[in-house]
Amino acid sequence: MFPIRDHNPSGQTPYVTIALIAINILVFLGYFVSMNEYQLGEFFWTWGLIPARFLSGEGLETIFTSMFLHGGWFHLAGNMLFLWIYGDNLEEEMGHMGFLLFYLAAGVAAGLAQALPDPGSIVPMVGASGAIAGVMGGYLLLFPRAKVDVLFIFIIFFRIFAIPAWIVLGIWLAIQIFSGVSTPGDLGGVAYWAHVGGFGAGLVLTVPVWLRRGAQAYWQQTAGHPPHPETQFDAARSNVPLVRRKR
Repeated sequence: MFPIRDHNPSGQTPYVTIALIAINILVFLGYFVSMNEYQLGEFFWTWGLIPARFLSGEGLETIFTSMFLHGGWFHLAGNMLFLWIYGDNLEEEMGHMGFLLFYLAAGVAAGLAQALPDPGSIVPMVGASGAIAGVMGGYLLLFPRAKVDVLFIFIIFFRIFAIPAWIVLGIWLAIQIFSGVSTPGDLGGVAYWAHVGGFGAGLVLTVPVWLRRGAQAYWQQTAGHPPHPETQFDAARSNVPLVRRKR
């Protein structure tokens, strides 16, 4: 199951969101398709965020460069999909430059959240997911009841459900926290605490925007929905027929 789109249209062109997606894709293509496994390892070691090195005062630039690196096609595609779903609406609320600064700040907070609990780690951290988690946190604060279409894939059929954002994002956050607690920090893999830290930073950094909109009065006025008509999509079952067992 994974989100594929929301029902929250943006009233302006999200130039920064589009630019961030383009930069991430171009950077990925620039190194991933031209390097072998050994070269990729060296590349990530140089430009990824390594907690032990970063906290010792070396490679300080990697807290930014690591946000634009990805370990594979699915890693890139998943992150860019989430950024496209949630980024345009926050950019409209914050303005182009405000959203860019917000995105980078959430990414920095995510990197610190992953590095500080395990300062001796030498595992490089790469990916935009911490910054994008911040976007998701901001989205949750401003549009908790915006509809998000989630694709559920079963064995031989699939179906799309429109689910309120607070459920989708709440489940996602709960999975990150549970996985972070249950996964040893010295193993490579998903940077769960970066996700949690980015999400929390995004919530906090969006509070000024929420207050300017009227805080709880804004929620009461919109009932947690987007402050404009939602896009309507047809959510239907797959046309793949169900094969029944013969008796």
